[in-house]
Amino acid sequence: MARKPIVVPCPSCRQPSRYGPENPWRPFCSERCRSLDLGAWASESYRVPAISPPDGPADDNESDPPRH
Repeated sequence: MARKPIVVPCPSCRQPSRYGPENPWRPFCSERCRSLDLGAWASESYRVPAISPPDGPADDNESDPPRH
């Protein structure tokens, strides 16, 4: 019984892309889309938002000395 191929949207161009061993660029649809994505990472176009921690202890219990 043959499996139905999994088709996902390409992360770069959103076109249908086969997700399986027959597609060496998976999850991308082509080498071009894969290279464009790699270039975006290399040029730091993709960034993860960072939230700075507040100054001082986050909890009042952190400033108390340990109890034995």
